[in-house]
Amino acid sequence: MSAQPPHFDGQHWSNADEDRVEVVAADPCWAQRFVEEAESIRGALQLPDLAIEHIGSTAVPGLDAKPIIDMLLLPPPGFDRSSLVEPLERLGYQYWRENPNPGRMFFVKGMPPFGNGRTHHIHLMESHEVQSRLAFRDWLRAQPDDARRYADVKRELARRFPTDREAYTDGKGEVIAQILRRALDSP
Repeated sequence: MSAQPPHFDGQHWSNADEDRVEVVAADPCWAQRFVEEAESIRGALQLPDLAIEHIGSTAVPGLDAKPIIDMLLLPPPGFDRSSLVEPLERLGYQYWRENPNPGRMFFVKGMPPFGNGRTHHIHLMESHEVQSRLAFRDWLRAQPDDARRYADVKRELARRFPTDREAYTDGKGEVIAQILRRALDSP
């Protein structure tokens, strides 16, 4: 019997029973996993001016997280982002073609049934979103109280919504907005 692809309804990309939300203790190896995957991506894309940032909770030392390395690709201005799809798919990434946000591109590596569990996410987004993501990451790196608060919220949401990634993500919205306001308002 062949594996069924994840369900796409234009807004949700999930196969919840095999693709559970789990927050685990921080792992110091996450930084090295980012470096190794970024090297593979650079090699596959052959794009000299490509910047790759480690974002998300695994980019914050000591922060409990889903064990998925989130990466932000920053190709040079004017670059045809659609040309990234095929080389990233050859690296084992699944591209969310039905993403309802035309300003974002999202790729997942390891998502069942194409793998045994998510290992990496790749994001391409509009510049205003890029700045917010980087500001949030940098703030959590510098503010351990906010990082702990964020980890507590994530653990509780993962406990409540282990098979509903959208509810988990939506549930983080308020605390993210509060922390991001502080990050953007700080000198």
